Amino acid sequence: MGKNLPLEECSIQDIYMNVGEAKRFVIPVYQRNYAWEDDHIRALVKDVHDSYMKSDSVPYYIGTLVTYHRRENVYEVIDGQQRLTTIYLALKAMGITSVVSKLAYDARKASDDTLQHLTDLKDYDGVLDDGIRDGYKYMIDAVADILGLRKPKNAYSPLDKCEELDRFRDYFLNKVRILHYRVPKDVDLNHYFEVMNSRGEQLEKHEILKSKLCDHLKANKHDMVVFAEIWDACSDMGVYIQTKYKKAEVFGGNMDNFIVENPDTIFSVKEGGDDSTVCIADLLDAKVENEQDNGQELMDKFLPIIDFPNLLLVVLKLTLLKLDCQVLPKEVTLDDKELLKVFDKVLECIEDKIAFTKTFASNLLKAKYLLDNYIVHHDVGLDESKGNPWQLKYYRRERNSGDLHDLSDDKSIQKEMVHLLSMFETTFTPKQRKNYLFYCMAYLFEHFGGADYDKRYLAFLRNLADKFFFEVYLSGERLNAMKQPSPNAFDDVLLDGRKVNWELTFVRSVSVEDFEKVYPHEYYVPLYVFNYTDYRLWKKYADELRGEEKKQRDPVRVNFFASLGCSDFDLPFFNEFYFSRTRKSLEHYYPQSKAIPGREDAADALCVRTINCFGNFAMIGSDANSSGSNWDPVGKIKLYQDGKLRASVASIKFKIMMQICHDNDNLGGRRQGMQWNADDIDNHQRKMLEIILKPNT
Repeated sequence: MGKNLPLEECSIQDIYMNVGEAKRFVIPVYQRNYAWEDDHIRALVKDVHDSYMKSDSVPYYIGTLVTYHRRENVYEVIDGQQRLTTIYLALKAMGITSVVSKLAYDARKASDDTLQHLTDLKDYDGVLDDGIRDGYKYMIDAVADILGLRKPKNAYSPLDKCEELDRFRDYFLNKVRILHYRVPKDVDLNHYFEVMNSRGEQLEKHEILKSKLCDHLKANKHDMVVFAEIWDACSDMGVYIQTKYKKAEVFGGNMDNFIVENPDTIFSVKEGGDDSTVCIADLLDAKVENEQDNGQELMDKFLPIIDFPNLLLVVLKLTLLKLDCQVLPKEVTLDDKELLKVFDKVLECIEDKIAFTKTFASNLLKAKYLLDNYIVHHDVGLDESKGNPWQLKYYRRERNSGDLHDLSDDKSIQKEMVHLLSMFETTFTPKQRKNYLFYCMAYLFEHFGGADYDKRYLAFLRNLADKFFFEVYLSGERLNAMKQPSPNAFDDVLLDGRKVNWELTFVRSVSVEDFEKVYPHEYYVPLYVFNYTDYRLWKKYADELRGEEKKQRDPVRVNFFASLGCSDFDLPFFNEFYFSRTRKSLEHYYPQSKAIPGREDAADALCVRTINCFGNFAMIGSDANSSGSNWDPVGKIKLYQDGKLRASVASIKFKIMMQICHDNDNLGGRRQGMQWNADDIDNHQRKMLEIILKPNT
């Protein structure tokens, strides 16, 4: 273009709050709408907070911003608009009012109006941009959770001013940096786009890693080709590996088993082609062709639960379990930002890098096979009120076509495995928190297949669920101030050097008092505890009632519901239950807005301390929560059992709470709004704890 692009390192203060140069950043109509989800926003806030905690004087670089200089102090955002909008949401969420630069969307009134009314969205009745609105709510929740702050009663109010927030805001404004490229206004913008597109995208970290590992095999063309083929086949995360890497020597004639005994077996599978030199750059672009059998593609797609870079870290951790190396598995964190660094650390202490690369490739292929065939996937649709969207199926080729089969022929075993795996997955959705997946893979690496494999796998999953609950979530020393597992908490429980400790060591029943010491009133309870509770309630139903044609007055059925603390409700609710991905919002059944601060003897309404406990909490969908969070308990019954919301609030614990409230309303004698009171909360909490505080295994 004949010009160097002006580049400036800017703080957030420089971008949005420089009184001497108030700017207007315009998002052009050709840019997509704001689309960052909760996990993305939470990851960004956590990264900034981690940097802040290490040193409040070291800058954190948030990325780049490329703008085109339209006119004086007006910049069209070419690249970085999602990041720029997220920063703006963070400023508003933290109560920063001295923003002088403006953010605007071309020809999108709803987006502009939403930005202008962020702090009074509750009362605004105009058309809103759902992405920006949700992003703002996610930002408030993320900052509050990560800093350990109390969330505002109004879901869209900025966080209350406090010393910890002030310190973090100061770091965010002055130490978070962004590289700002300003395309001069006399540059032909169309030509600029052509040049940028011709350069292509930069290599991602996993592509750089592929090049590094390939380099160790460069002396043997065949090994390089095999490695590249495995890598590319495994990187397609949304399809069964058998449909991408069709080797009978690996998966057997029906493509339903992993029969490789050692890495040399995979690398001895001969490839066709001539002996011409293959360079690493070529391999970076290599793609595995989708073979067809009789014209039918074998492509059964699903939504992957993990991305490829984080799968590579899981596989590295698995490889280190059997590797004589100075680096221990516990030192590998499942954070793709550290991908190259942790691999470099391992390679530095490996003498035979060729053997390591082959072993890693073999483990990668095995891990992808196990991930696809032994771990749940979510189907490509949305969560619906009927039909469990979680699938646990293995791939098998029959009559030249692909078919999927339940992992177990026993329907009760199949259903419980799906519930356990989806319980883990809906709890640990962020890609950096999938410790459960590593432990499942470590078990399967040694024990998949063979006689009664489904019964043995189910026993392992039950045991893992109990270990997480009793040895992590009920161990105060392994939880941080926000009652979330501290770094390495799971590895501290399950890993001893290179050995995995599967057995539950804490086998005695825990008392209600023990639980309440870990989770006293006024402390939030983590998602895993609620998911584990729902699993144990479903399991109690499965053990005591499923398959029995018991009528409502049958003593077994009467005793079952009496143990739950409520009257009888339809058994199909248990049969149709599944763990929804949307159910991550903490609901106070007795609403916070009606609680009285500082009153332990409140007769007309419950005090704040009374309602902040496990007995009054339930996890439901965020949309359902925002629509009814301030309603009286009786009013919530009809709202939350509406068919449109059922998939979001399909919690067995919450169903029991609503049934208790319904029972009290039918009995009469209580003032409106008090059909769910302090005694109900206390009794419900004790009933639930009596069920879950005895190990399942």
